[in-house]
Amino acid sequence: MSAREPLLRLTGLHKDLGGGMQVRRLLPSLPRRSVGPFIFLDHFGPVTVEPASHMDVRPHPHIGLATVSYLFEGALMHRDSLGSEQQIVPGDINWMTAGRGIVHSERRPRSHAGSTYVNHGLQLWAALPHAHEQAEPQFAHTPAAHIPAWRSGAVAVRLLIGSAWARTSPVATLCNTLLVDLELDAGASLELPALAEEVAIYTVTAPVQLDHEPIAEHTLVPLPSGSAPHTLKAGPVPARVMVLGGAALDGPRHLWWNFVASDKTLIEQAAQRWEDNAFGKVPGDDERIPLPGHYIRR
Repeated sequence: MSAREPLLRLTGLHKDLGGGMQVRRLLPSLPRRSVGPFIFLDHFGPVTVEPASHMDVRPHPHIGLATVSYLFEGALMHRDSLGSEQQIVPGDINWMTAGRGIVHSERRPRSHAGSTYVNHGLQLWAALPHAHEQAEPQFAHTPAAHIPAWRSGAVAVRLLIGSAWARTSPVATLCNTLLVDLELDAGASLELPALAEEVAIYTVTAPVQLDHEPIAEHTLVPLPSGSAPHTLKAGPVPARVMVLGGAALDGPRHLWWNFVASDKTLIEQAAQRWEDNAFGKVPGDDERIPLPGHYIRR
């Protein structure tokens, strides 16, 4: 890496989602709106969920994106307007394609009713390519046991989405997308080759070094284009690092509330559909998150 191109370090903003749920929002940010197709990255927890906690995410709509839910600890129950009902546990990948429109919720599973447990994980949004923005909504669940996993020396690697190191994840996407979970033993190192057109690392649990430069915990670092390979090294304690990215977006995107689109008109229409209760419903769940005011074209 050239000294003329210092690393961008994004530490995110803390957001209160209500009910005691605090998240660190890394994307979008003013310095960097996206990495590959990923336009949104929330890191939530670790948070203790008690029987009296109200951390459920009520039904809400999406357009123009795919959501990815990934847990390090805990459990969530996904339900959507397609009729999908799927419990998410650590290591699973839920890939929900919103397309022209879908409604979903994420709540405490019935299996955890009355229990105290820890939830910790990530939620990401990938913008759909122009050709698929208005696709039919879909939901796909890939259990942890189906995710390629191996050890490279003192590093545990899980290839959640995409292709890398001569392996391919079974998770189907609509564009070149990469998501990797790395667990480095104390002092362990791993070489990161050129894995995708745009790539970033996120330090989930501990500081690391990237090409001998210190990277603090909870920091998203987009890697300079064309600068691979890179050496990632853990410090005196084990470190968990996510690698994310893929093909660059095929044009700018507008993001308002839970809606993503290349054309602002699509967001206006989606906002009106939600106001008119015309998005469909999650079966058996009559709650809904209200629209946060009227969409104003900027």
